[in-house]
Amino acid sequence: MTQTAGTAPPAAAPRHFTIRYPDSWWKLDLDPGTRDAAIRRAVQAQAEGFQVERTMLDTMIRSARKTAREAHARGAVQAAGMIQFTDNAEALTATTIVMRVVTPEDHSSDLSELMLPVALKNAKNPLGKGTSANTAEVIELPGIGSVGRVTHIEDVDYLGRGTVRTALMHTVVPVPNSRDFLVVSSSTPNLSLVDAFFDVFDAISGTVRFQP
Repeated sequence: MTQTAGTAPPAAAPRHFTIRYPDSWWKLDLDPGTRDAAIRRAVQAQAEGFQVERTMLDTMIRSARKTAREAHARGAVQAAGMIQFTDNAEALTATTIVMRVVTPEDHSSDLSELMLPVALKNAKNPLGKGTSANTAEVIELPGIGSVGRVTHIEDVDYLGRGTVRTALMHTVVPVPNSRDFLVVSSSTPNLSLVDAFFDVFDAISGTVRFQP
């Protein structure tokens, strides 16, 4: 039997991925035709059993819709969030947005090189300086490998009424056999619980798995 030696064809980049969220989280509908109604139902469901003022409930709905609208405009492939109302009429909130980003051909796709300008920018940000909320590094995630991890605090526009100081964590996951990256961006305005939320965000990004 004759066998022909040669080079195996390069492996294809995976087209799909999976990611898991805590049971208390819900997927944000990004479809412009259905998202407003879906988000209202989801937020109202979270408020059941709590004495939540209508003004606060409407604000939470508008905020979630704004997140979904902006995620869709940026080309996000997925978004999820959580709202947990407390007995003292406060709310704990967080969101995660997932985007697939293609590195331009004239740019390096090396993870360490990509992280350098981010680290320099973070070094100039006085917010969260010296804490877990102001970092830029390459870390290892079990089952995934090397990823970029950025945390920072910034003042985010809040429904055009001012800004809200918000903690963010971005995890940059290289897509195998490609110049693409999956960017998992999570945020929360509950700064008094930033370390607890960062643990949740880290756990979420650690569940990313690629599929053909």
